[in-house]
Amino acid sequence: MLHLKFIVATLLISALSAAAPAQAETTPPRFKKAQALVDKKKISIVLAETDAQHEHGLMFRKKLGSDEGMLFVFESEGIRTFWMKNTLIDLSIGYFDKSKKLIDIQEMKAMNSVLEKDLPTYPSKSPAMYALEMPTGWFKKNKIKEGAQLRYSR
Repeated sequence: MLHLKFIVATLLISALSAAAPAQAETTPPRFKKAQALVDKKKISIVLAETDAQHEHGLMFRKKLGSDEGMLFVFESEGIRTFWMKNTLIDLSIGYFDKSKKLIDIQEMKAMNSVLEKDLPTYPSKSPAMYALEMPTGWFKKNKIKEGAQLRYSR
């Protein structure tokens, strides 16, 4: 009987650990910090410039300061599509073209990919080279509208 309990416990632990990696926080890549301006509003950002940084983004973050965000930098313009896999906080995203002009703003809802089967996507409405994720409602709160200019230094 003890042997059977051990087998059942082992199977249960194996099943739980197999599901855990999908939800467990992975070690994030290193991100550079920078300062930026969106029109005249100063913000603190971390730069996502590599594929690994793009993929990880703000996953597993539990909070974001009111003027903190992440700037995704791409090598060229294109339709950019974001999703909220393992993102625990609601975010606003602003897409900027190659001249760093704001071309689109969208509100994105937090998602847990373990519980959600079909994650919504948030494509830019036209080609973008930069995407700025900020706390939900940030663009509206700061009266930042399409046409605003982004400036940052690495």
